[in-house]
Amino acid sequence: IIGLEKPDSGTVEINGVDLFKLTKSQLPHTVKNMGMLFQGAALFDSMTIAENTAFYLRQHDCGLSDQEICERVDAALAKVGLEGVQHKMPSDLSGGMRKRAGLARLLVYRPSILLYDEPTTGLDPVSARQINKLIVQTQEELQGTSIVVTHDIEQALEISDRVALLTHGKLRFVGTPAAFRASSDPVVRAFADRQ
Repeated sequence: IIGLEKPDSGTVEINGVDLFKLTKSQLPHTVKNMGMLFQGAALFDSMTIAENTAFYLRQHDCGLSDQEICERVDAALAKVGLEGVQHKMPSDLSGGMRKRAGLARLLVYRPSILLYDEPTTGLDPVSARQINKLIVQTQEELQGTSIVVTHDIEQALEISDRVALLTHGKLRFVGTPAAFRASSDPVVRAFADRQ
């Protein structure tokens, strides 16, 4: 969806623009309002948490002063409950804290489309609930579009207003969490009954 890989077939359209009909120079402009929380948080090991959080703002000319960037970084880290970790390195943080730092990196530049790749994988249940709560809060704050890829059906039903079930490379179901729970489709039932 963000253009890192090209699909084998079909299209990926963002606001009516097919990403894979764009030139390499056009793609960054089209996806600049997209952000991604990678499964492993994808923090740079050699940068502090503040530097990681500010990375996008410093790499793209956002018209912000150093002080404004620092204020945005501090505010984003506070929103995810990471006040006071600005000077720590990623290796100093737990897995849940690294995921929250990755989420702060999204918040700092306020994208309108947020992509989450297995955001709770490898986390204990308490940390997973915190991440789910932050995903919902972020969605409400940014009023954008969030797409969460997860194998955790409970998480999908908890945080979503629409659920899509992909099985064997095909969409088997698209609808509300309530419709998912009530589905009579035996494949959907097998997933719905797991939670």
